[in-house]
Amino acid sequence: MKYINKKFTIEKVSVQKIAQKFGTPTYCYSYKQLNENIKNFKKNFKSFSPLICFAIKSNTNVNLIKEIKNFGLGADVVSMGELMMALKAGINPKKIVFSGVGKTSKEINYAIDKKILLINAESESEIKEIEKIAKFRKRKVQIGIRLNPNTDAKTLKQISTGKKENKFGVNEKVFFEIVKYCKNSNYIDLKCLSVHIGSQILDHKPYEKMLNVISRIINKINYNFEFIDLGGGMGIPYNSSNKKLNYKKYNFAIKKFLKKHNSKIIFEPGRSIVGNTGVLVCKIIYIKKIEKKNFVILDAAMNDLIRPALYGAIHKILPSIKKNKKLYKTYEFVGPICESTDKFATSKKFQALNEKEIIIICDVGAYGMSLSSNYNLRPKPTEILIKGSKIKVIKKRQKYRDFI
Repeated sequence: MKYINKKFTIEKVSVQKIAQKFGTPTYCYSYKQLNENIKNFKKNFKSFSPLICFAIKSNTNVNLIKEIKNFGLGADVVSMGELMMALKAGINPKKIVFSGVGKTSKEINYAIDKKILLINAESESEIKEIEKIAKFRKRKVQIGIRLNPNTDAKTLKQISTGKKENKFGVNEKVFFEIVKYCKNSNYIDLKCLSVHIGSQILDHKPYEKMLNVISRIINKINYNFEFIDLGGGMGIPYNSSNKKLNYKKYNFAIKKFLKKHNSKIIFEPGRSIVGNTGVLVCKIIYIKKIEKKNFVILDAAMNDLIRPALYGAIHKILPSIKKNKKLYKTYEFVGPICESTDKFATSKKFQALNEKEIIIICDVGAYGMSLSSNYNLRPKPTEILIKGSKIKVIKKRQKYRDFI
C-alpha cells in the first residue's frame, strides 16, 4: 500500500476507484500483504516448525480465512461460531485449538464431535465438565490446561490476559492439582500446557519471563507435555511511536526453552497476520468548524471500527490524494454516531480537506470488522480483497432489510 502519482493505491488499485465502484465505507484487504506477513512469520520461527493457529476472533471473514488456510495455517477459536467458521473455511480439525474461559456443554460436545486437536481448559469446573461429557460419550478427549503465569505483557490493561487478577487460566497451585487429577482420569488425555499473556505486545521481554515461568513449572511437575501453546499477542506498529516486536529475540528465547523441553510449539497469532493488511476507505460527509476545532465527519463510525472508542487505539489516517498545495490544518476525525467517543483521531498537521473527499483509516485488518456492529441501526460495510489489479467482494454491504 503506497502512493502512486500521489494517489493512495492498494497493490494496483487506487482507493478512488474503490470508492467509486463499491461506495464507502469499505474494508479493503491486500493479498500481497497477507502473503508477506505469513511468510515472514513462518521464517522467523522456522527452526522449530510451530503449529500456527490463526486467531479467528481477529478477522472472521470466511473468504479471508480460506486464503489463510491455503498457507497451511490452523485456527484458534473461542466459541462454537468461530469453530464452525474455521471448519467452513476448510481448516483441518487436527489444526484447531478451542480456547476461552466459558465453553458451554453444547460447545464442548460440538468440539468433540469435530475431533479437533485440543480443547484448552481454563478452570477445574471446565475440566470436570469435559470429563463428564467424555465419559457419557465413552471417548477420551485431548485437552490443554491454560496456566496464568502472572506475567505483565506491558500492553493496554483492557487486553492484558496473563496477570493474576485477570480471569484467564489457573494459577500455579491449581495447575498442579489439575495435572494430578487428569493423570488419574480415564477420559481426559492431557496433551498441552497453554498460556496467553495479552495482545498488541511489542516487547519480547514479557515473553521471556513467561517462558521462564513455564520452564520452572514443567520441571517442578515433571510432566511431558506434547504441546506448549504460547498463545499469540504479537503486536504491530500502528504509528511511528510504536517499535516493532523483536522476533529474533523471541525466537532465541523459545529455542533456549526447547533445549530443555521436548514439545511442539503452538502459536495463536491474529493481529500479526492480518492487522496491516486492511484499510477502511471512507468519505467526508461534512467539515464542521466550531471554536478552535475542525470536525471532519466521516461516513464511517464506531460501529464500523470500535477500537479507538473501546481502547483509545490510534490508527493512522491518510488522504486518498496528496495535494501539491502545502496548506495544513488541525482536524478531529469523527463519525456520525450519537456518542462523543465516536472519534477516530486528532491530527495537528493534515493537508487541507474538502467535503466529499476520500479518507483512509489504516491497519484495520484485525479487530476491525470482527468487532463491528449495527449500533444506531447502521449497515455493516462491504469487504473486498485485492490481488494485484483484481478485486473480489468477500462480503457484501449489509442492506437495511438484512437487519430491520
